[in-house]
Amino acid sequence: MSAEPIAETIERESMPCDVVIVGGGVAGLAAAIRLKQINDELEVVVLEKGSEIGAHILSGAVVDPKSLDELIPEWRDMDCPMAETPVTDNLHWVLSKNKSYNMPHIAMPPFMSNNGCYTGSLGSLTRWLGDQAEALGVMVFPGFPAAEVMFDDAGAVSGVITQDMGIAEDGSHKPDFQPGMEIEAKYTLFAEGVRGNLTKEMKAKFNLEADCQPQVYGLGIKELWDIDPDKHVPGRVIHTQGWPLSESDSWGGGFLYHQANGQVALGFVTALDYQNPYVSPFQEFQRWKTHPAIKEYLEGGKRVAYGARAINEGGWQSVPKLAFPGGALIGCAAGFVNVPRIKGSHTAMKSGMLAAEAAAAAVAAGHEKTELADYDANLRESWIAKELKLVQNAQPAVAKFGGDIGTVVAGIDMWMRQLRIGLPISMKHEPDYTHTGRADLFRPIDYPKPDGVISFDRLTSVAFSYTNHAEDQPVHLKVKDWDLQKQSELGVYGGPSTRYCPAGVYEWLEQEDGEMKFQINSQNCVHCKTCDIKDPNQNINWTTPEGGGGPNYPNM
Repeated sequence: MSAEPIAETIERESMPCDVVIVGGGVAGLAAAIRLKQINDELEVVVLEKGSEIGAHILSGAVVDPKSLDELIPEWRDMDCPMAETPVTDNLHWVLSKNKSYNMPHIAMPPFMSNNGCYTGSLGSLTRWLGDQAEALGVMVFPGFPAAEVMFDDAGAVSGVITQDMGIAEDGSHKPDFQPGMEIEAKYTLFAEGVRGNLTKEMKAKFNLEADCQPQVYGLGIKELWDIDPDKHVPGRVIHTQGWPLSESDSWGGGFLYHQANGQVALGFVTALDYQNPYVSPFQEFQRWKTHPAIKEYLEGGKRVAYGARAINEGGWQSVPKLAFPGGALIGCAAGFVNVPRIKGSHTAMKSGMLAAEAAAAAVAAGHEKTELADYDANLRESWIAKELKLVQNAQPAVAKFGGDIGTVVAGIDMWMRQLRIGLPISMKHEPDYTHTGRADLFRPIDYPKPDGVISFDRLTSVAFSYTNHAEDQPVHLKVKDWDLQKQSELGVYGGPSTRYCPAGVYEWLEQEDGEMKFQINSQNCVHCKTCDIKDPNQNINWTTPEGGGGPNYPNM
């Protein structure tokens, strides 16, 4: 059990600006660039918790360039790394235990096509966008997480306070202590990504989810491999469904993208609404790699990187109210992932651009800390809304009916919506944690041991995420009720935290007296947020650690 920080008054420096953006991903940087394109005199600040721009970015990725074309039309001629590998080949496999069946293209609605898209490192694209933002005069501060939201006397968001540095685990100040800075802003855009802790606070304070469905999630786990050049087909995109999740009554799917430099990005997404508390998304991924169709590409190759992150899967019906006094949600903080297309970067960027346009207009009109109602309204009339409405029943259909039948139902609904005769319903969600079943109702799953060549253990994998946290700092994974964790998470649900975490953060250790201790290895945390989502009692709260901590993904 970690000590609570020692309360004391801290004198802080203050920095005023027009707009502060919390998060240096593609949504936040697209917003920053658009703000400066509209008015280069605007003072724009981007705060990023990673050690550098792109350090915490993880995605497949196959990118629809729609928003990039709008934001920077000449990007293909500006040494943008995403331009290197256009998609050339699309395959969708349905896997049984030992075989694969290619789904014909005619079964897919036209909007599911990857023609005209690009595959590559989203982290590299983000770094490139960071360079474009700085060239326009945006102040970009990596290694400075926003730790607290400030409010004015009327209750409007008035900026953020960055994380204090140099605090010991007991809350005392170390010799290198540096207090966080107050960033005062006319408008604050929250671009924290999936399940950001400040975004959660804004949703609760302003009741932003009153008129939408709960957000639901998947856990995406990814590796980057150098493969045999004879097996590499630049631009080939493969998606899979079926085995091995069909054996554990859960659902999701895999991807394998042939990218630049003889590399493939491969990964696996497990929907977090699974019932069996013995499911391990990490081990499902490792098992998936042993399928003959996947293993064929990996044999003779070498893994070079590993990572994990949660993914919004709620779709259009889970998009909350986006604007509130002084602030707005953009990108994955709001949740614009198109689940069937397995894409969210283009919608995230467009949301940032729309928020930037609303904020720039408000500042130009002499306003500050008002509600950017135009942003919310304009987004709901944009192509983001049109695109997400086409697929709004796909995720809940598979969640309700299972992988095989659900895919058929989802496909019929998407085709009908493509033909503008869609079903007149919007299927609903329930929070992922509510699906978790009691351990006594399920059998443990006997996962195969890793071979160290194709499949690996978790701790070895974490080393390939290049994760680093200062050891002497407060634990950033906050357990609200330690007794509840023992009695329920362990006693009722069998300790699923030891399995859902892809980084081995959580352990239940038996002490000499026979009592069980909940061990939190926070230095392993890759910031995926799964614990915050899947804990059956919502008893773990993910918060930001000291600036610069976490993974340092190379070209992920």
